[in-house]
Amino acid sequence: MFELFKTDSSSKARLGRLTTAHGMVETPVFMSVGTQGSVKALDPRELIEMGTQIILGNTYHLNIRPGLEIIQAAGGLHKFINWPRPILTDSGGFQVFSLATIRKIQAHGVEFRSHLDGSLLFLGPEEAMGIQRTLGSDIAMVFDDCPPHTSTPREFRAAVERTIRWAKECREQPRAEGQLVFGIVQGGIDAVLREECAKALVGLKFDGYAIGGVSVGEPEPEMMRAIEITEPFLPAEQPRYAMGLGTPAQLVELVARGVDMFDCVLPTRVARNGTAFTRKGSISVKAGACKADFRPIEEGCDCFACKNFTRAYLRHLLNVGEILGLRMLSVHNTHMYLRVMKEVRAAIADGTFAEYRREFAASYVPTQKVLLARAAAADR
Repeated sequence: MFELFKTDSSSKARLGRLTTAHGMVETPVFMSVGTQGSVKALDPRELIEMGTQIILGNTYHLNIRPGLEIIQAAGGLHKFINWPRPILTDSGGFQVFSLATIRKIQAHGVEFRSHLDGSLLFLGPEEAMGIQRTLGSDIAMVFDDCPPHTSTPREFRAAVERTIRWAKECREQPRAEGQLVFGIVQGGIDAVLREECAKALVGLKFDGYAIGGVSVGEPEPEMMRAIEITEPFLPAEQPRYAMGLGTPAQLVELVARGVDMFDCVLPTRVARNGTAFTRKGSISVKAGACKADFRPIEEGCDCFACKNFTRAYLRHLLNVGEILGLRMLSVHNTHMYLRVMKEVRAAIADGTFAEYRREFAASYVPTQKVLLARAAAADR
C-alpha cells in the first residue's frame, strides 16, 4: 500500500509511493481541494495536464448537496465528477465543528444544525464512514473532534479522548472495496496529548495517519510545533498527512519534517482575490503595479496562464470581473504547488533536497502576517 524508497540524509524528508484503488500516488504530494466535487475554477482535464495525482472531497458538504442518492445513482463520486484518479475524502468533522451554528456533542457523534438551512442533522463515526463508503473514495478519514487552537487544556483533553473513541468506532465500520482509512491525531501543541493520541491510533492499525488540529487559525510557529511533536510517534512505513496546509514555503519545510501528503484551499482561494503564488512569494495581480506589466505572472513558469497572458491583461480581467482572470490565477497557483512538489521529489531522489530547501527559503518572502508571527515566537 505504501512504499518508502528513500529518506533524506539532511532531514526527515521522504520519497515514497502510495497505491490506491484508482492508481498510484508519488509522495510527497499536494492534493488539490475539491470540497463539493470540484476544484474551484478548474476542470479535470486541466488538473490532469498539470500532473494532479489525487484530489480531496468533503463528506459533510457532499452529503448535504447533492446528497448520497444522486452520487450513488451516478455510480460513486469518481463517476459523478468524472475524475479517474484517486480521491481522499475528509470525514466532515472539521466542518461540523467550524460551520454548524448550533451543535451538541453526544457519545457517538454530533447533533447539529445545517449551515445552509438550519435543519437538524447528526454525524458520527458510523455516519461519516457510511457516507464515505457510498462515495467510494480511495482514502477515507476517520471522524474526529477538531477543537479551536484557543481551547483550554481541559477542552483539548476531551477532544483527544473523543477522537480516540470515535476512531475505534470508525475502525469497526465496513469500507468500500479497496478503500484505505487514515486516523487523525489531535492534541493542540500539548506534546503529552499528541503522543497519547498518536500511540492510541497507531495501535488501531490504520492505513495512514493525519496530523489534525493544524491550520485552524494558529500562528505558524505553533503549527510547526504540532507537526514536530506528532511525527516521531507515526510509523515510518506508513503515509503521513498534514491536514489543511499550507503555503509553498511551508510545504517544503513540512516535507523536511517528515510529512508526505498535504491539502490546502489557498491556491484557488487567493486566486479569486487576485493573488498569485510565485517562488519569491505571493503577489497581488490586481494591484496598480501590474497595470502596464507585460511580463507573465512568473518568469520561467510553463503553466497555461504564464505562457499565454500578461499580468496587465490578467489584472484587467480581474478588475472588470471576467471569470477568465480568476481561472488563470487558479491555473497558475495550482500548477505552482504541483511543480514545487515535483521538484521536491526530484531533489530527495538525487540527494539535493538540503540545497533545494535552503534556496527556496532564501528566495521566498513570506507574508507580513507570517513574519510577525515568527518574530513574536522568537521573542518568547
